[in-house]
Amino acid sequence: MNALQIDKETVPCLNFPHNEVLETIEAKKIRNQVLNRASILGNIDRTKMHIVFKDSLGLKKIHTTIWAVTDKYVILKGASLIPLHRIVKVY
Repeated sequence: MNALQIDKETVPCLNFPHNEVLETIEAKKIRNQVLNRASILGNIDRTKMHIVFKDSLGLKKIHTTIWAVTDKYVILKGASLIPLHRIVKVY
C-alpha cells in the first residue's frame, strides 16, 4: 500500500467520492472497532494514529490524533473530517 503522506491541515481541501472503499462487512466492522479504540486513546493519552484513506486522486496517509468517530465521519484535531467510508486502514 503506497500512500502519499500529507499534513492533516490539508484534509479539508480534499474531495471525497461517495462510494465505500472496503468490500466486506467484516472489514467495515474491524475498521469501526479500530477507529473507536483510537478515539478513546486519542482522548485519554493523545495517542496519534496513522490513517490511510482514499480521496478522489488516490491513497493518502496522515499521522494524527482521532478526537471522535460518528456514524459517517472521523473527526480530527481542528475539526477536520474524513468520511468513514473512505478510510482504508488505521494503525
